[in-house]
Amino acid sequence: MSQRQDNLITVLDMGSAYTRVLSADVNEGALRYRGHGVVASGGMRKGLIGELAPAIKAVKAANAQAERMARTNIGECVVGVGGPHIRGVNTVSRLELGSRLREIGQEDVRNVVERARPVERPADREILHLLPRQFILDGQPGIFDPTGMVGAVLEVDLHMATCSGSARQSTITCANRAGLEVTEAVLESVAAAEATLSADERELGTCLVNIGAHSADLAVFFEGAVVHTGAVPIGGAHFTNDLAVGLQMPVAQAEELKREFGHAVVTAVPQEAEIEIANPEPQALRLRTIAEILEPRARELFYFVKENLRQSDIADTLRLNDALEALGGGCVLTGGGAMLPGLLDVAESQLRARARTGLPVRLSNMPGELAHPGFATAIGMLLYAHRTRVTRAAENNSLRAKLRAIFAASY
Repeated sequence: MSQRQDNLITVLDMGSAYTRVLSADVNEGALRYRGHGVVASGGMRKGLIGELAPAIKAVKAANAQAERMARTNIGECVVGVGGPHIRGVNTVSRLELGSRLREIGQEDVRNVVERARPVERPADREILHLLPRQFILDGQPGIFDPTGMVGAVLEVDLHMATCSGSARQSTITCANRAGLEVTEAVLESVAAAEATLSADERELGTCLVNIGAHSADLAVFFEGAVVHTGAVPIGGAHFTNDLAVGLQMPVAQAEELKREFGHAVVTAVPQEAEIEIANPEPQALRLRTIAEILEPRARELFYFVKENLRQSDIADTLRLNDALEALGGGCVLTGGGAMLPGLLDVAESQLRARARTGLPVRLSNMPGELAHPGFATAIGMLLYAHRTRVTRAAENNSLRAKLRAIFAASY
């Protein structure tokens, strides 16, 4: 096994059901798959780490698999943060540039964005991302990048994504104790969007619903930028538990039944369709019975999604009558829980917008098994981390060029 490589990017996605480690390297400016590991999660409760030891064990096992496939040592990673504790808010910050007009530099852009950090929030909340929606220069809105423009007052309209500080720290602690240094934390819904949404969907207005085992994370894009992040406390495990209780069977058997024969719309299942199950003795089970248990939970999931959007500040921020008007590009379902047949129909009826399943983009050399909604978050984290590296490198190169020019002018 080779030593660690500088151009290697590794991400850690700790879900309630599975822990995933995915590695890629940068080859001629593009990401190339190197290896991955997937194991059943341990120590997770309702989307959060409830017990460190089994969670650490799962991370070590997934990382060991990824290292064997990548044939290299992995010592650092980007971690994903998600779950029912995610909250987002839209805010505006302002920077006075002086009494005279002057050129806007990258430092001014950073400063006006950072000025949003002191916004009042509960003590246990930490900022994950400050995501600019638009810049406003001397009252002129709709500016994507003000660098190089001239003005006296710079404002930024941005989205602040926050999380529970203890939940974020537990994830970082778990990774550290598994031997991985955490270089960055990324909101999982924003990462999943990176891998699944098209430019048109981001522009027209789209709600991404990343359905995990115990919660569904939301990210709404409009005019190319994030305008809302949040979560609802319903995920794929709730569907499975409903089946286990309703049919009086073990959870593992209910999960298999959901995957093979589940449907979220009762009327889409033929009335006479039956299968034979062992519970514990062989018995006939109508497929409509399964759908009759799953459909109410599916409707509840998207009722909560709709209410989450309506209770947000989307309508006020975008000056709409209803937050659902922002979904001109529709709804995209991703995550392991998005594969239930009929779920798209329920989403469309509840949100009054077209819906599709979000499959992640393919990386070079990537195995076909990873082209699945369950890997959207991990692949999106790779794309996000790579884009961040490129942006930082460009900023550093620009700064170095300015310094060289300054020193050259002094001679």
